[in-house]
Amino acid sequence: MRENLIRKHYWFSGRVQGVGFRYRACYIASSLGVTGWVRNNWDERVEMEAQGSRELLAQMVEMLGRQRFIEIEGIEERVIPVEVESGFYSR
Repeated sequence: MRENLIRKHYWFSGRVQGVGFRYRACYIASSLGVTGWVRNNWDERVEMEAQGSRELLAQMVEMLGRQRFIEIEGIEERVIPVEVESGFYSR
């Protein structure tokens, strides 16, 4: 499984703060077995690092986009080095 892991750093823009984005990201990540973290940024974007298979990360972002009240207008992402960690949490 480890060889299939990737880690991505994301920045989400749109209506993503004050709408339960971090809570839902934690819930979705935990249900999918994705690890990482999520936090609000000062510039009204949400920043997230997520680690799992390419398919699981795509599924997580898709599920976040379908949540009530969340309106993702833009996503910036880049692949970063895999880390040793367990769990997904809000910073």
